[in-house]
Amino acid sequence: MKLKDTFTLENVGGYDLLFRALLGSVAIVILAMDLIEPGLWKWVTALIAFSGLFTSITRHCTPYVLIGFSTAEKKD
Repeated sequence: MKLKDTFTLENVGGYDLLFRALLGSVAIVILAMDLIEPGLWKWVTALIAFSGLFTSITRHCTPYVLIGFSTAEKKD
């Protein structure tokens, strides 16, 4: 596998994509409404928000590539 494929291969789809987008959006709303006290949990929530939205927008998850897993539809 090429290095370019490791970082650009679409491997997120279906319910996995929906779950990531929903989780990231909910985390953003929690942060925007300031429902979490400043500290470690706020940073964890921000990381969840970023990774959820980023992976759902790019449809790519690097850990999935490393373990050889994909939830995206197969392209012919």
